[in-house]
Amino acid sequence: MNLQTITIKEYLTEKSIQFKESGKELITACVFGNCDADSKNGEAHLYFSSDTGQYDCKKCGEKGNLLTLAKHLGDIPRKSTKSAIFSPELVETCHQALSGRIRDYLRSRGLIDSVIDEYKLGYGQFYRKWWITIPIKDTYGNYAYFKLRQDPTFGDEKITYPKGAEAQLYDWQMLTNANIQQLIICEGELDRLALMSKGISAITSTHGAGTFKEDWIKNIGKYRKIYICFDNDEAGRKGAERVAKMVENGGFETHIITLPDEVGNGGDITDYLTKLNNPTDDLFSKYAEPYPERIDTTQFSPLTSEQLIETLGLTIKYDAENKLTTFLCELSAYTESSQFNISYNAPSSTGKSYIPTEIARLFPQDDVMEIAYCSPTAFFHDAGEYNKEKNCYLVDLSHKILIFLDQPHNELLARLRPLLSHDKKEIILKITDKSQKFGLKTKNVLLRGYPSVIFCTAGLKIDEQEATRFLLLSPEVSQEKIQQGISATIRKEADSESFVSWLEENPDRILLKDRIRAIKLEKIKEINIGSYEGIEQRYLNNNKVLKPRHQRDIKRLLSLIKSFAILNVWWRERSGSTITANESDVADAFKLWDKISESQELNLPPYIYNLYREVILPAWKNKNEGRNPDFETITGQLGLSRQEVLDKHYAVYGRMLDNYQLRQQILPMLETAGLIVQEQDPNDKRKYLIFPSSIRLLSDSDKSSESDSGVNEQPPDNNSEGEGGVKDELSMF
Repeated sequence: MNLQTITIKEYLTEKSIQFKESGKELITACVFGNCDADSKNGEAHLYFSSDTGQYDCKKCGEKGNLLTLAKHLGDIPRKSTKSAIFSPELVETCHQALSGRIRDYLRSRGLIDSVIDEYKLGYGQFYRKWWITIPIKDTYGNYAYFKLRQDPTFGDEKITYPKGAEAQLYDWQMLTNANIQQLIICEGELDRLALMSKGISAITSTHGAGTFKEDWIKNIGKYRKIYICFDNDEAGRKGAERVAKMVENGGFETHIITLPDEVGNGGDITDYLTKLNNPTDDLFSKYAEPYPERIDTTQFSPLTSEQLIETLGLTIKYDAENKLTTFLCELSAYTESSQFNISYNAPSSTGKSYIPTEIARLFPQDDVMEIAYCSPTAFFHDAGEYNKEKNCYLVDLSHKILIFLDQPHNELLARLRPLLSHDKKEIILKITDKSQKFGLKTKNVLLRGYPSVIFCTAGLKIDEQEATRFLLLSPEVSQEKIQQGISATIRKEADSESFVSWLEENPDRILLKDRIRAIKLEKIKEINIGSYEGIEQRYLNNNKVLKPRHQRDIKRLLSLIKSFAILNVWWRERSGSTITANESDVADAFKLWDKISESQELNLPPYIYNLYREVILPAWKNKNEGRNPDFETITGQLGLSRQEVLDKHYAVYGRMLDNYQLRQQILPMLETAGLIVQEQDPNDKRKYLIFPSSIRLLSDSDKSSESDSGVNEQPPDNNSEGEGGVKDELSMF
């Protein structure tokens, strides 16, 4: 076979690889992996150009030409590759080559000559560039590889020699010294050597902030105080938190050192030691905080719903049940499996995202994720970390608060649904990712944990799948609330610094923020409920006619009870990491549920339900009141036209309602809920009249009976755009 003259078609035929022709392309199943193993009906993804022989797999991204294909199939012998030679002799050779210029550079970074010589730092040429060489030893004390740091004259690249070396602890031998009582885990080899030059024992991972392995913890040795000091940037802060959790779980007294702002963004321990020239003792006293942080819980007292609402009212006016429910939702993130979810549905400019985001400011910001519209790929890359051992992106949402500031991407929502339903605590997903080099590639994503999730959307129409997973809320838009909001905005904008100072110095707000952090530190895993028989009896008494949705709603009620319990965790019966909710938690939860349950049972956002109560129902009653009984017997009751609904809405709320939104979203939802029916106008078949459901009118006088109603065909009409909806301020307590 002459690969210089043979065509790709002839080569595939000779190799008995079946293909089909399509224009100037040959298509066959991929021969580089199993990516076509699940293909159906002869579907294939490996495309060849019949002219050039170049190929491209549209599924796994493999690309090449006839020669690379022949090499893959064994028709071209592969060249033997000479492995990189690494030895103690190479370490010594590079150390002896260390110039005075490089030694001066290392001294400027706080390294003393004895440390430079002890750890055999050197200089050499690798990969056609000049590098400072840092020899790394394995667990047995043998030299394993170089960590290379580019000569600062030419750049700041970092790499290993040979390539592909795995992360090691630098330096393992440090842990064999039994006299070391305190140890710093830092970020970077030169940072570690700068600390050693100051007489401070330190170790680091050779591959960066996020690569410290949990398996290494057992080698540290007991009875040592561990201090974590990473770079002053986001990656450093997250890395320090991650390592601190590992160390603390290993049973060590753990502290996190936060470098002062003077080191600058991205500054490290070397900057602290050389540029600031600050005392090293301050690292262990002034800048070190215990991990996990310790909060004096004796400053707290039992917190009632009224007190909580009052504190939240510093920045959120009115919306008593909304802000209480939202706070409990976000607080439920610190339970093991009792989280619940909220969907705020209301027109634009009604403040639907303000309540959850404002409350989230009370919580540790590392636990809050505020997300605008994004694709599944963007979300998983941003929120996840690549796990080399499991070959997947790990997205750990345990004890997280997710606030979607707009309706999520449909595909992202579909992938999150199992977590929202608490179907399974760990879920493996597959996403496709496009890279410039390889085209589309499939990636594995491991979703872990149950977050508390809040959606904020201007869309009023709710998918049935979301309605079963969320509590439906809408912000109030009463005149009184709007007036209060205007006053607060003026005060804030007139003197922003003074306003922020007043807010942050408020003792009740400070105490609430401390309380939230203290609740998190309690690490409650289970919340039991005493006297569950009373809950069952009360719930069944409130719902004489049971429907499938009540199985869903009881879970939400139980989550509210558990959230009230964890709010006062220090005054609840406790056994280990389990607490028990008491009668006051049950009473508070039922009181709140009574306020929000009706719209939940109807699967309606409160905005739409309030529009029915305050616009449609009063308008219909006004139209039918005072009519002659004999005349009414002949003509029947009068229905409302859509224009009459629009007019009444304007009269009640002082603003126009979008006609399109009324007929395409609001009226169909009210029909589905059984609140209204629409019938053709007998005088003009082109129009439809709106009637409150007769069964629903009867149920207004008997709340214990319920009924369903069908949905009539939705007639066509004109469209326009606007806004509407209001909710009366409800006094809960």
